[in-house]
Amino acid sequence: MHKAGFVNIVGNPNVGKSTLMNLLVGERISIATFKAQTTRHRIMGILNTPEMQICFSDTPGVLKPNYKLQESMLQFSESALVDADVLLYVTDMVETPDKNAEFLEKVCKLKVPILLLINKIDLSNQGELEKKVELWHEALPQAEIFPISALHRFNVDAILSRIKELLPESPAYFDKDQWTDKPARFFVTEIMREKILLYYDKEIPYSCEVVVESFKETPNTINISAVIYVERDSQKGIIIGHQGVALKRVSTEARKSLEKFFGKHIYLETFVKVDKDWRNSDRSLRMYGYNQE
Repeated sequence: MHKAGFVNIVGNPNVGKSTLMNLLVGERISIATFKAQTTRHRIMGILNTPEMQICFSDTPGVLKPNYKLQESMLQFSESALVDADVLLYVTDMVETPDKNAEFLEKVCKLKVPILLLINKIDLSNQGELEKKVELWHEALPQAEIFPISALHRFNVDAILSRIKELLPESPAYFDKDQWTDKPARFFVTEIMREKILLYYDKEIPYSCEVVVESFKETPNTINISAVIYVERDSQKGIIIGHQGVALKRVSTEARKSLEKFFGKHIYLETFVKVDKDWRNSDRSLRMYGYNQE
């Protein structure tokens, strides 16, 4: 008997979805920083065993869109409600069920098993946790509730065991040696975006998109040429920094992480260009892979 299915991870921004996904899959697939709106796409990580294939999907944090990019991000999150065999709804000790009532209403109508994961319990005490569990039980009565700490890996194995029990019988959907549905170039853009999120303040990281223009691989090396797109000339200056110091730091840190990720020597060339107001441009969003068709 072989089991296989889609386990989709949803929730509001910054509750720990990407950290959890990386723990469950055992690969560092989703970038996980301390900043909200880190994940922009729906990213699959595939866990394979001889008798099982679990296709995990990490999704952008659910939010009310302020521009077209966020509309696309919300579509990625809502699409995860449609094809899930098991849904993981991640929340934390800070937020309450009314934070995104409209999305939660859609979750309530689902007929698939829902595991509600209350993350970051290491930041609370037993009394607070009991109140939070009660609150969520009222909001989502059909869900099984698991208190977890993704950071300290507390209760993660229990979630994995429960997912395995709930998975339907099915042949594998993907080759057993495949661990994601994304191409190598995608992880270059994600790793570079992670460094931008870590090293720049305020609005700058959210105004950036990374495009890999060339990716040439040999047995021992990968030559990569990438462009960081920003929305305005002033942002271009900030990304490059005085005498190019800021861009050099981001490129160096990205190269180190890419070498670790691919296990090869990386040659990385990075350029910065302006694509005016790309977050509200249908043409740009299609070009950067945010269209849902």
